[in-house]
Order: sequence, then C-alpha cells, then structure tokens
Amino acid sequence: MLTQLTASMTLPVIGSPMFIVSGPELVTAQCQAGIIGAFPALNARPAEVLREWLQQITDTLDDYNAQNPQQPAAPFAVNQIVHPTNDRLAHDLALCAEFKVPLIITSLHAPNRVVEQVHAYGGLVFHDVTTLRHAKKAIDAGVDGLILVCHGAGGHAGRLNPFAFVAEVRQFYDGPLVLAGAITKGEQIAAAQALGVDMVYMGTRFIATQEANAQPAYKQMVLEAAAGDIVYTNLFTGVHGNYLRQSIELAGLDPEALPEGDKNAMRYGSGGSSKAKAWRDIWGAGQGVGGITTLNSVADEVATLRTDYQQALDQLRRR
Repeated sequence: MLTQLTASMTLPVIGSPMFIVSGPELVTAQCQAGIIGAFPALNARPAEVLREWLQQITDTLDDYNAQNPQQPAAPFAVNQIVHPTNDRLAHDLALCAEFKVPLIITSLHAPNRVVEQVHAYGGLVFHDVTTLRHAKKAIDAGVDGLILVCHGAGGHAGRLNPFAFVAEVRQFYDGPLVLAGAITKGEQIAAAQALGVDMVYMGTRFIATQEANAQPAYKQMVLEAAAGDIVYTNLFTGVHGNYLRQSIELAGLDPEALPEGDKNAMRYGSGGSSKAKAWRDIWGAGQGVGGITTLNSVADEVATLRTDYQQALDQLRRR
C-alpha cells in the first residue's frame, strides 16, 4: 500500500498542505524534487478553480514524467477539511475522484464518508490526528495512514510530545505513520524514522521558498524567527495552532493576552468566516523556524535535506 506512494520518492517527506501558501507551483516543485506535494482544496477559490489547479498539476507532472522516465515525480496530495461546515466537500471530492488524486489528506473530523469514495477510485487516505482518541476513530473509519501532528507543528497542532505519541499509537497500529512537528532538517527526518514512523510532514520549511505563495514579508518573518516567537492559540480558528508572534503584534494584538477562540463559530467552505480571514494577516509557522535561514528554490532545499539526511544515517551507522 505504501509502495504506491513511495516508489518515486527520493526522500520520505510530505510537504504539508498550508493555507494560502500551498498552490500548484509549490506542489509541482515538491513532487519534481522527489517528495509528496500537497495543498488544501479550499485554497482554490472559488470552487471552480479547483478543477484548474488539478488540471495544471496533473499536466505539469505528466510532462515532467515523460521527460524523466528514469526518475518520475513523486505523487501529489489534496487536503480535505471534513468538518460538517465545509459545504464544498462533496464538490471537491468529486473532482479529486475525477482526477484520481493519489492521496487525500483529511482533517478536523472523522473521515468515514471520505474513505469509501477515495478507495473506490484507487486513492489512499491519510488522516491528521492530534490525540489517541482521534487516531483510533480514524483507524475505525478505514484510513490508510495516520499523520501524527505533535507539539510545535505549524498551523493547527496538538500538544503531545512525538516520543510519547508515536510510542502509544504503535501499541495498537502498525500501518503507515507520518510525523509532524518542528521538522526542518535532514537529520530530523532520520530521527523520526528511528522513532518508528515511515515519513515526515514538513510545512514551515517550505514557506521560505521561491515557489511558495506567501507574501515576501511572511517569508522574511520565517527567516528571522526563532522557536520562542511561536504562539500557540485557538483565537483565530477555534482550533489550537501555532502562529508567528510578530504577525499577531502587527495586527494590533497582544500575544501574551489573547482571548479564547470559539470553535462553534468556525466555518469552512464557500462561506468562510471572519476568523478564517484573519489568517491572511496572522501567519502560521512551527517551532522549527529557528533552523530556517535561507530562501532558495524547493529543488535546492530538498537537495540539502537529502544530503543532510544521508549524512545523519551514515553517522548513526558509524556510531
């Protein structure tokens, strides 16, 4: 099962789907570099744009594969918010089925109604989880893999330490695991595999790349930030996540005195919400920002990750 995703990958990495930041250019660059590129379906607005994006990504990767038969691109993924308020879910899933998207990443609700639809066309479903309860519900729903979103991850994130989370999930699940949370370097990929996961999730590392659809000020803020500049709050979406302190301050808010958010007021899909619009100015990032100091192309960053990953493995063997 995992082989159909990893066969053309050159590094066990999924580029996390990031609000606004992840678009066709970033996704195709990641896939061509040998990692899975992913984007949230809701980034394509209005809904009709999703077809254009899927066509663009598919055509670009097909052309690339025709020119590089010895090392084709890695597959791509689409993130689907399965929260009941996402009134675009049926439309977006139908398009993903039409284009036979290899991997669907689900989040923010048990994906029962998604799994059957994706399996019907031969796709796989990985689900974001932040707790053991969420992990067990996703397994019961029949997902093909779990993405453990741990403390320190950019955007929506959990509170669990990765050592504890991976160990406990492995007590009852032997399927594919992906680890998320402050992973920005090649040696950290090797460390995650040593914990017992198959791949890692990397988002923040790719905000500061040429292909990312992020404002220049956002990219620069990532380059200048350190772990202490990350604020964990549920104010902006109703779900706890990590954000850059400076962007909160520029919005006129005190990072040390943020009120609690209201999860019941959050809406996903075509309607959106005032809180969701805050994400245009309140920028997400993970605690791994301190290790990001360069703004290069995706290809260059993945090449560096690959070199550092291999060096880490070699050092471990020597030890």
